[in-house]
Amino acid sequence: MDIRKIKKLIEMLQESDLMEIEVKEGEESVRIARGGKIASSSNQSLPTEIETNAPRIAPEESGISITSPIVGTFYRKPAPDKAAFVEVGDHINVGDVVCIVEAMKMMNEIKSEFSGIISTIKVDDGDPVEFGQQLIIIR
Repeated sequence: MDIRKIKKLIEMLQESDLMEIEVKEGEESVRIARGGKIASSSNQSLPTEIETNAPRIAPEESGISITSPIVGTFYRKPAPDKAAFVEVGDHINVGDVVCIVEAMKMMNEIKSEFSGIISTIKVDDGDPVEFGQQLIIIR
């Protein structure tokens, strides 16, 4: 990933209320998170940390996270009258559809990149989700 793009992401993070940004281009990914204490003066810049190709494992949960690749609305079912894609305790394989995130009237199927058992579904049906937000934990 081009260093100019990374510097621009750092600037965008510092100018916004966001605490972290993660961008993935092909097999490369960059995660930029604010670190340290928030400065009280507006002309002081916040320290940042850059972590590339970070594993998607949540520190507070044991297992692997499936995160939202976009901002949108989370749906557990393909339609209101249909069964949920997955339930806690279900075994899933790589490529299985686990949910849908709707963005700009487009229904985006979210497929698992991992095999395992669903241990937690962290979002309720119909809730808004942010980029990088944990949706499902697999063990």
